[in-house]
Amino acid sequence: MNGAGKNGAGMTDEEIGHLLEKLDLGQKVRLLTGASTWRTHAEPAIGLRALTFSDGPAGVRGEAWDERDTSLVLPSPTALAAAWDDELVAELGGLLAAEARRKGVDVLLAPTLNLHRSPLGGRHFECFSEDPLLTGRTGAALIDGVQSGGVAATAKHFVANDAETDRLTVDVRVDEQTLREVYLAPFEAAVEAGVQAVMSAYNQVNGVTMAAAPLLERPLKSEWGFDGPVVSDWGAVRSLLDTARAGQDLAMPGPDGPWADGLRAAVERGLVPVERIDDKVRRLLRLADRVGALGPVRPRRSAGQGPGPVRVRRPPAPPSAAPEAPSRALLRRAVAAGTVLLRNDGELLPLDPARLRSVAVIGAHAAAVRIQGGGSAEVFPASPVSPLDGIRTALDTAAEVTYTPGLPPSALPRPLDPVRTDGPSTRDPVSGEPGVLVRLLDADGVELHTEHRLSGRIVEPARVAGARTVEIRALVRPRQEGDWTLAVGGWGPLSLSVAGRTLLSGTFPLDSDDPTRVHVAPPYRSVRTPLAAGEEVEVVARRGLAPGTGVATVLAAAPPPGDASTALASAVAAARDADAAVVVVGTTEESESEGRDRDTLALPDGQDELVRAVVRANPRTVVILNTGGPVALPWRAEVPALLLAWFPGQEAGDGLADVLFGRAEPGGRLPTTWAAAEEDVPVLRTRPERGRLPYTEGPFIGYRAWLRSGASPAHWFGHGLGYTDWSYGAMEAPSVVIAGEPFDVRIRLRNTGRRRGREVVQLYLAEPSSSGEPAVRRLAGYTAVVADPGEEVVAVVRVEGRATERWSMERHRRETVPGELLLHGGRSAGDLPLSAVITASAPPGRSPGAATESALR
Repeated sequence: MNGAGKNGAGMTDEEIGHLLEKLDLGQKVRLLTGASTWRTHAEPAIGLRALTFSDGPAGVRGEAWDERDTSLVLPSPTALAAAWDDELVAELGGLLAAEARRKGVDVLLAPTLNLHRSPLGGRHFECFSEDPLLTGRTGAALIDGVQSGGVAATAKHFVANDAETDRLTVDVRVDEQTLREVYLAPFEAAVEAGVQAVMSAYNQVNGVTMAAAPLLERPLKSEWGFDGPVVSDWGAVRSLLDTARAGQDLAMPGPDGPWADGLRAAVERGLVPVERIDDKVRRLLRLADRVGALGPVRPRRSAGQGPGPVRVRRPPAPPSAAPEAPSRALLRRAVAAGTVLLRNDGELLPLDPARLRSVAVIGAHAAAVRIQGGGSAEVFPASPVSPLDGIRTALDTAAEVTYTPGLPPSALPRPLDPVRTDGPSTRDPVSGEPGVLVRLLDADGVELHTEHRLSGRIVEPARVAGARTVEIRALVRPRQEGDWTLAVGGWGPLSLSVAGRTLLSGTFPLDSDDPTRVHVAPPYRSVRTPLAAGEEVEVVARRGLAPGTGVATVLAAAPPPGDASTALASAVAAARDADAAVVVVGTTEESESEGRDRDTLALPDGQDELVRAVVRANPRTVVILNTGGPVALPWRAEVPALLLAWFPGQEAGDGLADVLFGRAEPGGRLPTTWAAAEEDVPVLRTRPERGRLPYTEGPFIGYRAWLRSGASPAHWFGHGLGYTDWSYGAMEAPSVVIAGEPFDVRIRLRNTGRRRGREVVQLYLAEPSSSGEPAVRRLAGYTAVVADPGEEVVAVVRVEGRATERWSMERHRRETVPGELLLHGGRSAGDLPLSAVITASAPPGRSPGAATESALR
């Protein structure tokens, strides 16, 4: 079944069939390719308006890449999964729905349900976890929140799109059991939650591109009962007949593409059944009905509803700015909820402001924190709060706060941004306002359009007929003297001039078909030139517009290289003189972003040395990790307190300050296992060979791979400390359960610490091994409890029926598995003090190995 009831009764299939009868073949085919980058076609003949899509999942950008159109920015999805809190995630989903309605968006392209198979995956910040159950539950909660707000959610990227290397073409080879039990499981949970759209991935699975894959029919539609449309990832429909005959329903973007060019003729020639086209259109109309896009008024059809028309929701016109206080309070709470306390020797945390006279804040990430990952899902925040700002606000006049980056500025150019303190100040040469001037020129260099922009990164200049060149012009005032690096980003003809002197000119042909690289993050072409501190100079970048090469244009700069030893010495001195030090380190846009996998788990730019030096200078040092996924922790045993903040969203600084100073408990638990060193990781490979990436490890990824290998990671999946202590008592589990049916397990635990706290109680199941090898357990359920000091509570953990089922490779179905099961309870995959043996019996009247009802839906 699907989520028709989320927004009301919805139209019946009969009513949708009547609308379909009003359309001829040309009208039907036209609906199946987008009208533009983010919209579908309208069809006035049936009262259908265009549907508007928007990227998520950490915010709703809307149709335009424009830094002036700001969005609320949530913590990254990995941080949401780290909260292990379905209610909070659903509440944040409701916030995304409100943002979507504000921006006139009908369909949000979230959640991302791919798994953290290897810690080198470059886009893991956009995914939830390494475990299918945690991913499925978190995704379902977000879907419920989004769709309860009248906006459709989209489960993506279906399926096995778990790495970025050659992501458009890579052929993932995975066996059926692993596919069903691991990689498809979160999508099945999404369908059960009523998700209203599913996005097919770029990659191939077992030799078939996903836009043409039989998996779109079985299991997605026929077994699971998904009745909405399958929308392609942008540009993923690259052929005609195989995709049109498959379960792919909507090709995005438009208006061009294989279906737009040839689908009608293919149907008329009998190469694609018209019944296929009708099914695709029906699914699109169901989605349109569910989001209120099939007209504002239609007759009531049920006598029980009373007379008069039913008013169907339409997204309201967006106001100019995002709502403030309530939304920011929720986002601030979410920062603390997802922050994971990995280590707290000597109970250094929380810091007591009353005992602090001075705090040294160290690291470039403290002042310019990464609040979100890079790539297609980026949005533009209105007023992000850095950790440095959050700490200063929290301490106010209680303690002196000093700041030093500890490292020389990055030599890699960053887009001009008047807010950044590590770059030059910039202003529009015409208005004098902070920012840049953007002009569009025709073939003769005549100005067609001009506008003031806030950043040197112009992903989407205005669309103006006849425009042949994008120009970014700025008055740049360097903060320091020396050889600055200036860069222009884009494809085709590029030039860069300083004070009227051309320093770079050439044509740089397109060398990629990756949409993110072409349209969002084009490469930079750089030059170095001496600039004087405080002396304003005009810098002009131009990019010629050529068909098929995108339009994104960037003007960027990097300051002169500094001295690493001097910067480090400054950090050491600041730490030595302070009562406590807070070091913020993390990944960069170059080391972790969409479109490429990571080359290493090591922190870039000498940050490991910085951490070690500061800890030696001040034993009261807290390290905050600002990353989307795991990094190596070679100094972890030396650090007294270690917090994982992920990419924490726009309220990063205030939320982290709440945790540092004890106003909130760090609520997070790891959704991904963290290694001490890269060479310890049992499943690491992300790079295909001859176009193929075999998942030879089968279902043993994440903590299951570590358990199978017998090695110990730095921090297990599920690990996370709070500001109190817990003792686990008895575990009460039924001795016999019916295979394929849910059951409850009760665990007693007591808060033995001095503060009120929250504990995430986890259950794992395993079948005893017949080979003598250790049984490898898998997460079967979890819940959270809250208790005051000394209070005893009972955690009731529901174990769903499919936890006692396995996928049969012989019979290609989910089957009951009668017999003994090992049940383990505790606080992480590696800390499970409680255990029991339960017996799973076949349901009455069903023989062992019989297919379950759910597998035959």
